Amino acid sequence: MSAIMTKVLIIGAGHAGGSAAALLRQYGFEGEIVLAGEEAAAPYQRPPLSKAWLKGEAGLEDLLLRPESFYVEQKIDLRTGVTATTIDAAAKTVAFADGTVEPYDVLILATGSMARKLAIPGADRPDLMELRTLHDAERLKAALAPGKRLAVVGGGYVGLEAAASARALGAEAVVIERMDRVLARVASETLSAFFTNYHRARGVEILTGAEVSGFEDDGVRLADGSLIAADAVLVGVGALAREALARTAVLACENGVVVDENARTADPSIYAIGDVTHRPIPVHGGRMHRLESVPNALEQAKQAAAAIVGRAAPAAEVPWFWSDQYDVKLQIAGLPFDADHQVVRGDPASGAFAVFHLNGDRIVCVEAVNAPADFMGGRLLIGKATPVDPVLLADPSVSMKSV
Repeated sequence: MSAIMTKVLIIGAGHAGGSAAALLRQYGFEGEIVLAGEEAAAPYQRPPLSKAWLKGEAGLEDLLLRPESFYVEQKIDLRTGVTATTIDAAAKTVAFADGTVEPYDVLILATGSMARKLAIPGADRPDLMELRTLHDAERLKAALAPGKRLAVVGGGYVGLEAAASARALGAEAVVIERMDRVLARVASETLSAFFTNYHRARGVEILTGAEVSGFEDDGVRLADGSLIAADAVLVGVGALAREALARTAVLACENGVVVDENARTADPSIYAIGDVTHRPIPVHGGRMHRLESVPNALEQAKQAAAAIVGRAAPAAEVPWFWSDQYDVKLQIAGLPFDADHQVVRGDPASGAFAVFHLNGDRIVCVEAVNAPADFMGGRLLIGKATPVDPVLLADPSVSMKSV
């Protein structure tokens, strides 16, 4: 597949797409590479948008995955500000909104995800904000200042990170969560309670069990009739796979583009990587899931690049994630599939602890707060499916190596 005349077209110039282009060259691919993205910027890191970028601690050069000169040196045709609209899989072409049509031998879809929209009055207001792109982050940063109040709809990781950044900039912040606790869909009750207390201690107002009924000039209207006054409103209620382009090629989509362990779709000439995919997780028995993380983007970029050049497939990785809020470093490894009990290691009140999710005597997930050794040890034990003694695991005086 690495013959000189072979052309790889990558749609989506985010972390996944940018990494795939670089890895193809690293793995010896000599053919043509076109990397096309909708945003004006070269591929950049998105996690800092809700943290370092908002707080003014990072500029664009700090966020770029690689300097723009890299793409010139590596003969990667980087095209920014372009939108792909349809795929003709039979003709092996992609049509763009500007009327151009680009042929390919191999296509990689790295279109990412998009913010989920609420179907309530005012949800289409132009002054509502989300946090997915550099443009979004710039809008939000401009709205945060001492004396301003930010309302965050959705108590997920991005919303909590934005609230923490708002407080660091001297703004007030209120988090509005529909469920009975923040992080309800993605974290243990122990972790939810820790972050709720941590944010409240730093001046963030957190409302749980609060249903939003509409958005108005002065803020957020709740179902009970009350108005949460705000100068700016950030909506962060989850993300959806950007699979519309894939559907034009009649590719199977199920909460994301369905791919195999090599990131290949049912069409042997089309791969999909990153947030847009519904993929097998080998360390969880091959269960299918959609992941939204930088490690996932990098892992699938490696899978696709290796398959395209005929290189041995990379070893399966344990999914992992992180979140930085204030001085708290949260690291998560694995997914709590089929977990039947939890073990808490350390005291949450100390600010350093870990919650292990187990199925029988095997760890399937670890949530580590300011506990890097627990994270690394847990991640290793998940990958090896090593049986553990829950009593030893719960004892912080016993090293993870001994566990």
